[in-house]
Amino acid sequence: MDKPTQKIVIVGGGTAGWITAGWLAAHHKVTSGSHLEVILIESPDTPSIGVGEGTWPTMRNSLIKMGISETDFIRECDATFKQGAKFAKWVDGSDDDFYYHPLVLPQGFTQQDLAPYWASLHTESNEESKHSFSNAVCFQESVCEQGLAPKTIRTAEYSDVANYAYHLDAGKFSQFLQRHCTEKLGVTYLSAHVTGINEHSNGDIASLTTQTTDKLEKEIEGDLFVDCSGFKSLLLGQHYQVPFIDCSDVLFIDTALAVHVPYDEEDSPIASHTISTAQEAGWIWDIGLQHRRGVGHVYSSRHTDEATAMQALADYIGPKFDSLTVRKIPIKSGHRETFWHKNCVAVGLSAGFLEPLEASAIVLVELSAQMISEQLPANREVMDIVAKRFNQTFNYRWERIIDFLKLHYILSRRCDSDFWKDNRDPKTIPQSLQDLMKIWQHRAPADMDFTSNNEVFPAASYQYVLYGMGFDTDYAVTPHLLNDWQYAHRQFTKNQYLIERATAQLPSNRELINKIKQYGFSQI
Repeated sequence: MDKPTQKIVIVGGGTAGWITAGWLAAHHKVTSGSHLEVILIESPDTPSIGVGEGTWPTMRNSLIKMGISETDFIRECDATFKQGAKFAKWVDGSDDDFYYHPLVLPQGFTQQDLAPYWASLHTESNEESKHSFSNAVCFQESVCEQGLAPKTIRTAEYSDVANYAYHLDAGKFSQFLQRHCTEKLGVTYLSAHVTGINEHSNGDIASLTTQTTDKLEKEIEGDLFVDCSGFKSLLLGQHYQVPFIDCSDVLFIDTALAVHVPYDEEDSPIASHTISTAQEAGWIWDIGLQHRRGVGHVYSSRHTDEATAMQALADYIGPKFDSLTVRKIPIKSGHRETFWHKNCVAVGLSAGFLEPLEASAIVLVELSAQMISEQLPANREVMDIVAKRFNQTFNYRWERIIDFLKLHYILSRRCDSDFWKDNRDPKTIPQSLQDLMKIWQHRAPADMDFTSNNEVFPAASYQYVLYGMGFDTDYAVTPHLLNDWQYAHRQFTKNQYLIERATAQLPSNRELINKIKQYGFSQI
């Protein structure tokens, strides 16, 4: 069983399938006479969910890896810039209740933690105490509040003034990647239904029987099979019966109502961040693309009914809601017990899904595709070792994401429904998160709290959410964390300078998008 890994078969297209294909083909230079062959099989009648997707800054690295022009990507995928998330009405539900989770690290974060100094100032009545945590330590909140872009048209492709990710149309993105992967990266594409799964004597998948729309059958052999078949999880879930770990006891959201909302005017402002507005039994996302907004209400059907949720969405959107088409999407929060079994690995929805609160879906695809590409087993003999490492890594990542999403809910002081009260019930909070919350009673989240190299959310992200939502860390027993006020004041002052400079120089998000469509960026 020491046959070299030469042929990778990906089942399913969409964002997961094509990102995985692109990473593999680019990393192994398939077009340059590589020994590796990458084939993607996609059912001809699989619809795209296409609700408007948020990404992480990692997407820039993925696009660079695949040799994609940022100008082409923005023009063809209805993409816009995302600089973080704004959480409205999560703390107490009042009209002026909001905070940011930006994509820029706190000022001076790698040298010294400003959180204790901000907390100390926040208890005083002076000018510095008026700033929210993110606005005191990071210039990006002010950039987002003014609807500004993270760079200018003179900034080279993928470079930045402020760290950024993207909002994109998932359907257009998949089509764009398909063209690029097949035309530029050497990926073989087959539009066909998978009608049979054939095994070797050891239980590995030997081949797939496929049937095209004109009833032609073809058997596709492979050494490694990547399951990107979406929620049905054709290979890992259905064929191998790998159990699904349900986490709805921790994350209650189980339904989404999604809608495309046209802009009022052609030049309407485009928000340069995701907006997440809390509701009675869930929250509403609002993502600005070039030609429309993707808006949706995710909620817990255990705490409200569809009619009430629909009315909340209608109230949020306003009068134009009556002319729009709403799609109902079920959400089953959780993940497979293992992700790589024998010679099959699942990526994307076939591996699992969590509510879209912090846009973790696509970044998990990217991280999976990257690890499969970089640690691709040379032969079957070492595949089980790589699979074990992959499963350990991604079990850890899924657990930490669940903790981070739950953090948003347990910090809320809302008492207007059982949804918020139940989220604060200790029985619904993972012990790993409860332990961290006790530690953070006396100091801010720090890198030492996360011992793995596989963290998805860094300590800074936890700080932005904790202190954005009013968590009170008591430094009475840790006064040594406040031993360099001179440095802290310099960093607060520098941040205010960066705010003034950025808000004076950066164009609006809409203005930059229009210039990219007209002129394009400078190449790297």
